[in-house]
Amino acid sequence: MSVWHGAKARRAAGAALAVVALSVSLTACGGGDGGGDKEKSAGASSSSSAPGDAKPKESDGPTVPDTSKTLATMNGSNGFQFVIHTATRDEGGFLTVTGTVKNTGNKADTVPLVWNGSESQVRRTGRSLAGFTVVDKAEKKRYYVLRDTDGYPLTTTGINRMDAGASESFFAQFPAPPASTTQVDLQMPLMPTATIEIS
Repeated sequence: MSVWHGAKARRAAGAALAVVALSVSLTACGGGDGGGDKEKSAGASSSSSAPGDAKPKESDGPTVPDTSKTLATMNGSNGFQFVIHTATRDEGGFLTVTGTVKNTGNKADTVPLVWNGSESQVRRTGRSLAGFTVVDKAEKKRYYVLRDTDGYPLTTTGINRMDAGASESFFAQFPAPPASTTQVDLQMPLMPTATIEIS
């Protein structure tokens, strides 16, 4: 009787151990597959959203201004208008100005050559808005549009002729004035000076 009860108990314990081992292994497999899918889908969604989030900043970046605000408007006698939307101090020590240039006249017109700037190195790079300058009156300093290593200005290029009523987004990047400077004058040949706030 005791031998039979001992064998029965050993069989029950072995069966229970097998059930526990089987359930643990199934849980591990199932959790790995399901969790892996969840992790994969989460990783896929985060990786697809992260580049998506980062890409507009790089590609649109300064060339697509936030038109919801206007810092200043420069109306020239030649029918062209500059609307300044942002003037942002970047961490790298740059000041990026964005805006929209518009031909407010009633006929197509060629943009003035003086907008290219007067420096020979910049003029050889073609049409640009390198004629922009920023004046820090408090520090008594003038800042010109930055250049890359090939001499190309860090500003919108290629604006040559504009139809009546047409507009183009633009940006121009300058060395940033000291942190204490919160207001600067933006100047462009043939246009009135605009005082803008730096954010």
